[in-house]
Amino acid sequence: MSPTVRGADLAEAARVAAAALTLDAPEAPDLVRRLAEPPADRRWTALATDGGVVLTSLSSKDPEVGHIDLLAVHPSAQGRGHGRALVRAAEDWLRGHGARQARFAGNPPCYAWPGIDVRYTAAACLAESLGYERYQVAWNMTADLSSADLSVEDDLLRLERAGVAVRSAGADRSAVAAFVEEHWNERWAWEALNATGLHYAERDGRVLAFAAWGARPSWFGPMGTAPDARGLGLGGVLLRRCLADQRAAGQASAQIGWVGPLRFYSRAVGARAERVFWLYRRDLA
Repeated sequence: MSPTVRGADLAEAARVAAAALTLDAPEAPDLVRRLAEPPADRRWTALATDGGVVLTSLSSKDPEVGHIDLLAVHPSAQGRGHGRALVRAAEDWLRGHGARQARFAGNPPCYAWPGIDVRYTAAACLAESLGYERYQVAWNMTADLSSADLSVEDDLLRLERAGVAVRSAGADRSAVAAFVEEHWNERWAWEALNATGLHYAERDGRVLAFAAWGARPSWFGPMGTAPDARGLGLGGVLLRRCLADQRAAGQASAQIGWVGPLRFYSRAVGARAERVFWLYRRDLA
């Protein structure tokens, strides 16, 4: 008999996630809380069995694609069909809200991981056994905050001579978010608004670049520089300022999520490619 699925209690969901997600245990409760506070355009639900939990979501901007954001089964309940029952229940919920496809893939801007970490092999096996196809690979980089050189004093003087000031966002955070939405997209703007830390560069009152951390608990990103301000070295300065914040907050390392430019992060702070994620999808009949 399949385990009975019901609405999840978030406190219990956080406890199960911390026990099951061994690679992410310290931040698992924060991930549950973050996923339960998504952007206003998102429908979401949390479902549970006696030993497992799944969080799933659907954005009005892509209403036919649903996301399985987090799946966790307590070690004491594994091997009893909880994961399978929870995925099927999540699919039913997504189908009932109009989704035509389900994905084990991050639903930016509020997500836990880009996909399934390959080291959670049982989760990848479950997805494949349920008919999900692997369609993309993503990766993170790790910055060792105990050894990275995060000094920026000389760079700040150089930028000051060029008329550029580097600041930590406070009451002006919404103005920085508006710059992010103008040059990139509203998903990054949401992350800028909801990040733990946000740094930016400006000249003559005009924002030139930004970098954020903690929009996804303990991770760095997103960051970007306006096209006409590239070549000033703003990205490296803002990156190091954010990582210095994370080190001051007690982190020994920082994940740089869903990385594109490997070479930039490797050269700037000695980051290394480490976590690899498989993204899966399945059409819903």
